[in-house]
Amino acid sequence: MHLAYPAVLSALLFCTGLYGVLARRNAILVLMSVELMLNAVNLNLVAFDVWLSRAARDTLHSGQALTLFTVAVAAAEIGIGLAIVLAVYRNRGTSDIDRLRDTAEGPDAAPGAEKAEATA
Repeated sequence: MHLAYPAVLSALLFCTGLYGVLARRNAILVLMSVELMLNAVNLNLVAFDVWLSRAARDTLHSGQALTLFTVAVAAAEIGIGLAIVLAVYRNRGTSDIDRLRDTAEGPDAAPGAEKAEATA
């Protein structure tokens, strides 16, 4: 199999994940898009590892080992990310990224309200 096939598939997956990160408002969908981007990178790591290991038989398969490390880090990242999203959802009642400013602010606080109170 040629290297171009997994590389093109990986590029399409990465672009789909990038679009999801930039265009979505829901925090869970953003986390899913980040996972899609990480899986695209993992596909590239394995494809290039197989492609480069054909030349030398005595390789360490470092691309596959790095992929396992990336999967472990991604699992920890999604666990912590979902815990944060659930905590914010319980406090605010929404997981919309645009509506979340700072967890210390009240739900009715406007961005310029603090400046108006300080000048009065």
